[in-house]
Amino acid sequence: MMDIVAFFSSMHPAWQALLGTSFTWGMTALGAALVFTTKKMNQKFLDGMLGFAGGVMIAASFWSLLDPAIEMARERSTPAWLPAAVGFLLGAVFLAIFNKIIPHLHPNFKSKAEAEGINPERLRRSTLLVFAITLHNVPEGLAIGVAFGAVATGNPEASLAGAVALALGIGIQNFPEGTAVSMPLRREGMSRGKAFFYGQFSGMVEPISAVIGVLAVTALEPLLPYALSFAAGAMIFVVAEEVIPSSHENGYKDFASFSLIVGFTVMMILDVALG
Repeated sequence: MMDIVAFFSSMHPAWQALLGTSFTWGMTALGAALVFTTKKMNQKFLDGMLGFAGGVMIAASFWSLLDPAIEMARERSTPAWLPAAVGFLLGAVFLAIFNKIIPHLHPNFKSKAEAEGINPERLRRSTLLVFAITLHNVPEGLAIGVAFGAVATGNPEASLAGAVALALGIGIQNFPEGTAVSMPLRREGMSRGKAFFYGQFSGMVEPISAVIGVLAVTALEPLLPYALSFAAGAMIFVVAEEVIPSSHENGYKDFASFSLIVGFTVMMILDVALG
């Protein structure tokens, strides 16, 4: 791990964020590639992976984003809780608004009639599925970009090892997201190649949002605690709106819940031990 951190340390923060999210995109593609090896994914396994992903996202939201934001605010004249509270709420509201605007269909929904957003009936089910995961990948990419940007600003509360650990944790939880797109498309009769393409395509937004995040916080350093909290709020909204409900839809609630605990523990260990 230390070799990886040393490798990142020689790069511009924008390249660090781009490389980190290239890994997370690659993990999305790896999950989507399961469509080539099996016709039907074991539902219990998939629900467990989604629960694990939720645990990773919850832990990352606190240890990698909210906690550093609070510590940064302590060094300033504003109340320590204010940037975290404001940014967290704004992140959740931002994603909630986009959820109402962007047409999409969550993978756990059974029919196109359950699609959300504006005029979803005009789009194919495959497009709606991709939009759902793509929309929820935005805060993950943003979180990674903001984490690397925080290191570039010289804040002592931010560490390069912590940013790398965040990218590693989000990459691990992206694996089931790729599967959650490609497998339903395959079941509907789409070719393996197309199902894989759409599954991995959903992760493409992460490098884009990461670069935007890192450039924004390095240019506007006083907004850094708010930006970290914003990303945390957006990720927690995704967990509450999509990840946990999806993992509980098929009768494996206990397994998915325990998997969430495991995912939380893994991300906590990564961040505390390496950050």
